[in-house]
Amino acid sequence: MADDKKEGAQEQAEAAQPATPRMQILNQYIRDLSFENVAAQNNKGNQSQPDISVQVNLDARKGQENQYEVIQKLTITAKTEEETIFLLEIDYAGIFIIENISDEQLHPFLMIECPRMLFPFVRRIVRDVTADGGFPPLNVDNIDFVQLYRQELARLNEEKKKAN
Repeated sequence: MADDKKEGAQEQAEAAQPATPRMQILNQYIRDLSFENVAAQNNKGNQSQPDISVQVNLDARKGQENQYEVIQKLTITAKTEEETIFLLEIDYAGIFIIENISDEQLHPFLMIECPRMLFPFVRRIVRDVTADGGFPPLNVDNIDFVQLYRQELARLNEEKKKAN
C-alpha cells in the first residue's frame, strides 16, 4: 500500500514537470552547391588579397509530424577592387526531429539552434571547396545566429511599421 502511494506521488511529480526539449538530427545534406572560379576563367592569378563577403540566409519548413527541414544558405564572394575572384553558393540542409518545444519557442529554436548544429559542416565544405578551387582554404568566421535572428526580427518590424 505504501509502495502504491510512492508510485502515485512519483507519477504526479513527473507529470507536473514539463517534458525535456529534444532535438535529433535525422539527416543533413548539400541541397545545392556552386563554385565559380572567375579568376581562372579569365586567366588571371590571384595577385592581391581579396575582400571576402559572406551573406547568410536561413529557411525552415515543416515536414512530417515533429520533423523540420532547416536550410542554411551561404553566398561567399571574393572581390578585388577591379573584379570578382570567386563566388561560392551553398544551400546546406538538415532534417530535425524537434519535440517538447512550445509554439512560441519553436521559431527561434529552428532559426538559432538548428543552424548552429549545421554550421561546422558548412564551414568544412567551404574550406574544402575553396582549397580545391585553387585558393587558400577559407575558414568562415563563426556566425552569431542569435544576433542574426534579432537583426531579422528588427528588419521585419521596420517593414511592418512602414507598411502601416
